[in-house]
Amino acid sequence: MRGTLYVVGTPIGNLGDLSPRAVEILGSVDFIAAEDTRVTLKLLTHFGIKKPLISYFEHNKRERGEIVLARIESGENCALVSDAGMPAISDPGEMLVRQAHERGILVVAVPGPSAVVTALAVSGMPTGRFTFEGFLSVNKKSRREHLDEVRNEHRTMVFYEAPHKLLTTLQDMLTAWGDRRLALVRELTKIHEEVRRTTLSEAVQYYTANTPRGEFVLVIAGAAQEKVQADSLENALLLARSFIKSGDSASTAAKKAAAETGRKKNEIYKALTQNICENDQ
Repeated sequence: MRGTLYVVGTPIGNLGDLSPRAVEILGSVDFIAAEDTRVTLKLLTHFGIKKPLISYFEHNKRERGEIVLARIESGENCALVSDAGMPAISDPGEMLVRQAHERGILVVAVPGPSAVVTALAVSGMPTGRFTFEGFLSVNKKSRREHLDEVRNEHRTMVFYEAPHKLLTTLQDMLTAWGDRRLALVRELTKIHEEVRRTTLSEAVQYYTANTPRGEFVLVIAGAAQEKVQADSLENALLLARSFIKSGDSASTAAKKAAAETGRKKNEIYKALTQNICENDQ
């Protein structure tokens, strides 16, 4: 008979947030798959739980995933945990859960804290609709493409960021979107928990002068609805022509006009170049 994979939420800071059910499950399974066994060992020790641990993280997830799944298929029960919060959310456990489903293994949720919804709850930002964007890539091209992709997103956006990359991220967001309201939620549930409600420009100024400390969740206002509505092609062309008169190429003018009007760059460029050709005839 096959075992079960339990997806167990763990505290994001305060150990008192581990649920009684999570304690029960962690104490009853045959083994625990942990992102960092050292972090999980501290948690287990605090609650007097002694269980075999197997590491499962980004760089060994393919090899270890097969080992974990084979053990579950042989009849053992496993608890999947991350260092903090719910496993499989912006986390390597996502692959293990998917593979378990594909192999017909029962997957059971043991809910716990989540930095995403916790940060939203204390941010004071609109929470009716939101989108979770995780971590931005360290690759400059991928990072820029991600920011461009969500430029016109009108729902509240949530990002994770590490302290050593925070200032660069804020600067990149300001460059890509212009100024926005945001809440920087730091060290959730810990002694130095802080919610700083400000703007991107003010945040850049503050963290240029003050070194960021702790893990951050950024809760950022979406684009204003009027900016999301695509302008008419005619207005986009007028704007593009003004950029050309200022010395921009047709391609650059189309790109700038697209960013400001919500129209597609290729659509503007095609109409722009057709118009130029017709005028030359």
